[in-house]
Amino acid sequence: MSFSLRPRVVDLYLSRCVLVATLGAWAVLVGFDVILALVNELDEIGEGGYTLSHAVLYSAYTVPRRIYELFPTAALIGCVLGLGGLAARSELTAMRAVGMSRLRIGLGALLALAGVTALMVVNAETAAPYGEQSAQSVASAAKTGDVVMARVSGLWAREGNVFLNARDGVRRQVDGQEWTELQGVRLFEFDAEGKLLSLAEARTAEHRGDGWVLRDVTRSTFGERSAQSQTLAEERWETGLDDQALAAAASRPRYLSSAELSRNISYMQRNGLDPKAFENAYWARWFYPVNVAVLCLAALPFAFGSLRSGGFGKRLFIAIVIGVAYLLVQRLVVSLSDVYRFDARLAYLIPPVALMGLCWGVFARRD
Repeated sequence: MSFSLRPRVVDLYLSRCVLVATLGAWAVLVGFDVILALVNELDEIGEGGYTLSHAVLYSAYTVPRRIYELFPTAALIGCVLGLGGLAARSELTAMRAVGMSRLRIGLGALLALAGVTALMVVNAETAAPYGEQSAQSVASAAKTGDVVMARVSGLWAREGNVFLNARDGVRRQVDGQEWTELQGVRLFEFDAEGKLLSLAEARTAEHRGDGWVLRDVTRSTFGERSAQSQTLAEERWETGLDDQALAAAASRPRYLSSAELSRNISYMQRNGLDPKAFENAYWARWFYPVNVAVLCLAALPFAFGSLRSGGFGKRLFIAIVIGVAYLLVQRLVVSLSDVYRFDARLAYLIPPVALMGLCWGVFARRD
């Protein structure tokens, strides 16, 4: 009975050491990132009605996305620092002496981080997309004076007495040409007293170099006691709405939820468009827990080797080198998948498999 209980206590001890180090590293990384983002926003102050309070609010809304993106790096640093401290005090050697395998020690270190990873996955589907969309809404409304965006029921925007609602939108690029396309568009025009003057429904709204064009339009105009309806194949839409702002709110793939990404991928495949950017963002969500686990397990060869001797600076340097090298290799492979058109799932699978193979080789050589 004592044998079965001892690993459980050791697992909790390992988890606590790694979690404390991870939370410390995470707080520092997120703090620096938010401060840099705020400094960058200071350059935008004075554009339209954009003030310091808008810059602070914009930066605050982006915090959920930043903690999601920085967690894998923080987890790696936490594992290296936590396990490195245990190795320096010979506690890992003691654990090995009582029969714990290196893999078991690694899984014990991952115990607490697995729970945080699950929270980050939920965050990526809820708080992070909402925060990014709210941040874009705050910035666009302040800079343009009349644009207000939300993603409660599709995309919403306002210009004067005209309100735009679009089911979704993307930024397209074909044969070197780039444009914004909104799908499922409805335009509501009101008078000064709030009465509905007209309602236009269009299959798509495209913004190219010469302005907005509505396609497959049904427009209803309302009078005091009458209503008229007409159908047009195409209609120009004279508006000052910023297509870049609309595209930013509608189609930044890495800022969308998995459901929105999947819907965009299906739409683009049905219409013969290139969904590669959305596929990359979609599969990055699925491989996020894998990246966290692999990066943390990559710290084990160093914990049983070079981290036994050396201070805090050495451990931190090793963690940064591992993290930066892994992220660069992953981005390179994903970029190569764009160029050579192979499956994004394979692109996200190659780096973790390669890193785990390298770590396994280091373990085998030392054994």
